[in-house]
Amino acid sequence: MDERLREVLNRGREHYAAREYDRAERYLAELAREQIPYADVYDMLGVIYHQQGRLVDAESMFKEALRINPGYTEAALNLAVTLNDLGKYREAKDIYQSAMTASKNAPRHLDPFAKGKIANMHADVGAAYHAVGLYDDAVREYERALALCPKFVDIRTKLGTTFREMGDIAAAVREFERVKVENPKFVGGRLHLGLSYYAQGRRAEAAEEWTEVLAMAPENKSAHMYLAMVRHPPGGDGDSTPRPGVDGGNGPGDPGSSKP
Repeated sequence: MDERLREVLNRGREHYAAREYDRAERYLAELAREQIPYADVYDMLGVIYHQQGRLVDAESMFKEALRINPGYTEAALNLAVTLNDLGKYREAKDIYQSAMTASKNAPRHLDPFAKGKIANMHADVGAAYHAVGLYDDAVREYERALALCPKFVDIRTKLGTTFREMGDIAAAVREFERVKVENPKFVGGRLHLGLSYYAQGRRAEAAEEWTEVLAMAPENKSAHMYLAMVRHPPGGDGDSTPRPGVDGGNGPGDPGSSKP
């Protein structure tokens, strides 16, 4: 999922949680048109359609949620209620009984929305540890978050920056390179990868990363500053390691959001 659709997903979930269903529908319907394979998107749309009296549409959404995640008990129960409202009593009873059986017998697992919420809780705790200099504890929490949601590149970027601040540049590079593989257009990750290459003395590779950032975001002030320092290092060959700066939300200090 690209960053734009992730933002649409976050907004849809936020409005739904706030019971602002009209607003939520606008975002969730866009995701459905894009055929995003997140079961909770279709379950939320089903609930909205059911409240609007659009029972056939609600039935379709709940069935799509179950197609994506057959073990989604909440969607199955919502479908059973909807089928009952449509007068499909036998089908509703079968769905309900299947859902109860699956709930009792299936191993416990989390749907993507729940995983995302828990991952972000771990990341928030990690940030709190990082803020007071408890880097080992921060690393532990970030790694717990990534065990749940390994593709959350903003959390992996925070893990990488923590490793770099601990002096483990090799570990930082490993994390930032994985961010690059997961999402090569993620500006924050590319900026930090360049910083970590620079810290290893790999100036040409650092410059290449920042040049790529400028190709994606020509006004990125951090990338301009870092490239200038590579090309015209202050004090000749002395220590000219650049530091993350404030860049109106485009710099590495504000790499984006992981909200599911």
